[in-house]
Amino acid sequence: MSVPSLRLTVETGGTTTRLRLAGVLDHDTTDAFGARATACVEADPAPAELRLDCAQLRLCDSMGLAALLMIHRRTATRGIALVLDDPPASLERMLRITGTRHLFAPGSADAESPDEVSETTD
Repeated sequence: MSVPSLRLTVETGGTTTRLRLAGVLDHDTTDAFGARATACVEADPAPAELRLDCAQLRLCDSMGLAALLMIHRRTATRGIALVLDDPPASLERMLRITGTRHLFAPGSADAESPDEVSETTD
């Protein structure tokens, strides 16, 4: 049986670093992802924004989600915005079910925290 792979590509420009993920983010690949994302966060100078391009991500399991949350903690500690671009439907669903979607789209109106309630008065 072959081990699922994850390709990671880093692009830097201005104050944004983009990390492109292609393949599978799971138990076998989270260490490599965590190391690469941490290196992006700890770069000197640090980016103002880390964008994770997930357009070519085929699968993200619970270990992958744990790695994303770990990277969120690291970026939040340093004041770096963390944004997920083009997550696959399965990851989007997992983020919404776990109530963590808002962590990966700072300032987005449709990424409100599930604890936030909007109400209108007549």
